[in-house]
Amino acid sequence: MLFVDSEQIGRMMIMSTSVSGPNRSRRFSAQFKAEAVQMVITTGKTITEVARSLGISPQGLGKWVSAYRAEHPDPDRAPSPMEVARVKALEDENRQLKMENEFLKKAAAFFARTLP
Repeated sequence: MLFVDSEQIGRMMIMSTSVSGPNRSRRFSAQFKAEAVQMVITTGKTITEVARSLGISPQGLGKWVSAYRAEHPDPDRAPSPMEVARVKALEDENRQLKMENEFLKKAAAFFARTLP
């Protein structure tokens, strides 16, 4: 199991800020969310303590933790949040590569028909 301190997560945080009207909303990467949830689950700290150390709202972190626990009700068999984020990233990459491969097949078939 991976243990990461809050300073390290703060440095690894990938965050983009977008402006929508007078309010500013922050969007966090899946990796950052997974690491924040892992801190709550593995360290025994409260959601408020972890949120304060990361500079995020406790309500947002609470939603991330609740979503993880809803998806993985059995803590003994549940994958870590980092594993979940990694699998999701690999699935997204696999989907993208399949689309590119299909395109290349179609392009090869097109050029095979047009060449004498």
